[in-house]
Amino acid sequence: MKIHDQYRVPIDKLKKVCNSEELKFCNSTLDVSPLDAIAGQERAVKSMEFGIAMEDDGYHIFVVGPSGTGKSEYTNDVVNRAAALRPVPDDWCYIYNFSNKDKPLAVSLPAGKGRIFQKDMDKLILELKNVIRKNFESTDYELKKDRIFNTYQLKMEELVMIINQKALEDGFGVKTVGMKFVFIPLYDGRPYQPEEYSNLSDEQRNIINEKRYLLVKKLERILADGQQAEKKMTAQIIELTRETAYRGAQPLIVSLKEKYQASSQIVEYLDNVLHDVADRYGIFTNQETHPATHQPDETNQQESDGDSPVTFNGFTGQGETDPYNRYRVNLFINNENLQGAPVITESNPYYYNIFGKIEYKSQLFLVNTDFTMVKPGAIHLANGGYLVLQAKDLLTDPFVWNVLKKMLRNRAAVIENIGEQYRTVPTVTLKPEAIPLNIKVILIGSPLFYLVLSSDEDFRELFKVKVDFDSEMPRNQENIRKYVSFVSGICEEKDVHCFDQTGLAGIIEYGSRLAGNQKKLSTRFGDVREVIYESIARAKSDGSETVRMVHVKKAVNDRNYRFNRLEEKIQEEIADRRIIIDTTGITVGQINGLFIIQTGGYTFGLPSRITAITHVGHGGVVNIERETEMSGNIHSKGVLTLAGYLGGKFAQDKPLGLTAQITFEQLYDGVEGDSASSAELYAIISSLAGVGIRQCLAVTGSVDQRGEIQPIGGVNEKIEGFFDVCQTAGLTGDQGVIIPASNTINLMLKDEVIEAVAQGRFNIYAINHIEEGLEILTGIPAGKMGADGNYPDGSIYDCVNKKLQGFNTALESVTRKNAGV
Repeated sequence: MKIHDQYRVPIDKLKKVCNSEELKFCNSTLDVSPLDAIAGQERAVKSMEFGIAMEDDGYHIFVVGPSGTGKSEYTNDVVNRAAALRPVPDDWCYIYNFSNKDKPLAVSLPAGKGRIFQKDMDKLILELKNVIRKNFESTDYELKKDRIFNTYQLKMEELVMIINQKALEDGFGVKTVGMKFVFIPLYDGRPYQPEEYSNLSDEQRNIINEKRYLLVKKLERILADGQQAEKKMTAQIIELTRETAYRGAQPLIVSLKEKYQASSQIVEYLDNVLHDVADRYGIFTNQETHPATHQPDETNQQESDGDSPVTFNGFTGQGETDPYNRYRVNLFINNENLQGAPVITESNPYYYNIFGKIEYKSQLFLVNTDFTMVKPGAIHLANGGYLVLQAKDLLTDPFVWNVLKKMLRNRAAVIENIGEQYRTVPTVTLKPEAIPLNIKVILIGSPLFYLVLSSDEDFRELFKVKVDFDSEMPRNQENIRKYVSFVSGICEEKDVHCFDQTGLAGIIEYGSRLAGNQKKLSTRFGDVREVIYESIARAKSDGSETVRMVHVKKAVNDRNYRFNRLEEKIQEEIADRRIIIDTTGITVGQINGLFIIQTGGYTFGLPSRITAITHVGHGGVVNIERETEMSGNIHSKGVLTLAGYLGGKFAQDKPLGLTAQITFEQLYDGVEGDSASSAELYAIISSLAGVGIRQCLAVTGSVDQRGEIQPIGGVNEKIEGFFDVCQTAGLTGDQGVIIPASNTINLMLKDEVIEAVAQGRFNIYAINHIEEGLEILTGIPAGKMGADGNYPDGSIYDCVNKKLQGFNTALESVTRKNAGV
């Protein structure tokens, strides 16, 4: 037996084959019902149930997990089922605020009643137009108006008679100009002719003017009575018209008040509508002038209400859009068609989509708005239910996260256009009343987004429920049955071919390959679903009635082919020796390390030539990548660990007087991770011992300071990457890969590699300690330290020890020479 045969991984450990025993419960998917629950996520399911049930503040939910685990589909399913059991929330309406037009009022009504209220108010406007117009056209109104006007006319005639008499006594006639009196001097009972008046002396004209002045003073009280009579008449006309409009509107509005008596807010609003209709009767009668005097009356001027009209005793200002808007209802949230609580999944959560907005319309180079242009966002639509958002989308808008936190803390949904809170100069805009918020927000994201958000203290206070989706589950009989049920569900959903037992075995094995563990199955059902779809397509193209193992393998291979263009290009570079990788021969201080590349969701492994040069010095282990700032922190830590191992083995009784430079040759993009640390240590020891390393082998594995080999990730991809290089160069039977023994459980290799191993054309070794790897790589035992502190002659460590002693002797010689000894 060769010295390294004991480390060879048996064929049956290279892959966990799904045999008939694991699938004994079915011959095909026809024997198993579709999956009715999510598989392998018991922790997530319990957390979600808890989060949905908690009604207290701060128990919003963050669903976290890798892509493809089905977390979004599961969340939507659970939330919709929970929402169906909850009551339908109220409708919400915005109505005009007669006390402050800039602050529309929010009013709630049972679901479906909001639409009725809106229609009732639209109907009321039509009825008011008809009733008030008829009231103003009635005989009763005309008689009352004439009575007021006639009384005024009689009063004015009486005053005119008195004025005429008094004026005549003082030698003046009276001429009425509008509502003013002009006193004209008389001569022999007739007005002066212009030439007569001009012939008067200045003294005579002064006497006339003085008498006119005294007359006006004498008649001031009478003139004041006339003005007072006019004001009284105007006030009576206004009161009559207001009363007429009021009497017409009152029965209609009283009827609505009785209908909505359960809402004190609506009853108060309707009272305000009644008084406002009486004040603004003109918009219902289309009267453009005062009904009595035919003159604009500025004493009754109303303030403009944005889109509401400017009114002068019933005159509707031009350029207004709709003078009836203040009596309309903005049905802000309408839940009449809901069955249970709302579930809103907002796929484009930018600011206005989430929080609503106040719209504007342009008119005559100005922009106007009113409460009817207040529009809801997802948070309002989901009020009383659930709002589901993707965390990565949520963070793309710089304003959304902070506003969402504020609303959840205050439990109030405020509508405010973006940027209003940041304006240095305040602008006039609407400030709709906030709506009480009763909502459960569910964020869905990857572990990275959870890590980003969890650094926010507010996030920890608001999102106390973490629903953590795992990327894998145990490969046991129960979960295998669930996998088969999952496949069955897809076949039933698509009404397509069923999977036979071999096809199901292929899907189970693919699940373990995705999980990277023989004892696990992947819960990345998105990826599994795609392989199922593509396997079905392969079966159809072959004319097969069932999906078999061959179709699954073809689907997986084709899927890899669509993504592996970069891998093939690098393999071509290696084959053409533009990237130098040796798979034969023996070289001192050189070894094939393995690393992985991830691109576009596809992961593949490749070898890299690692070289080490050792010489006299005090530099210790020098990582060239670190010195050139191409090394990540983890890789740098792994390199520093090597110095610890070398010191523990060879510097217990002497200084470690060496400098060892290591590097990844032809690697220009930087390096991260410590999975190559064992390979780097092998290269340093080879250089020190002067013993060559077999280039037909590649190595992966992390090493600690005591030489223990630690597990790494991507073991399947790394093995297959080196296998492809060797296969292109030509398999000799000596090539192979050394992996940590603890990674044996992760082996789910492709059939091509397993077949080559079975035929003795490729080898896979598993080790626990660095010394075992040295024996495989060099064919020489590493050697164990004896009681005298020395290693066996001819062993690897004996050669290293002697080399280091030589380094120290050289250093001492240089030190003495420099000291002049």
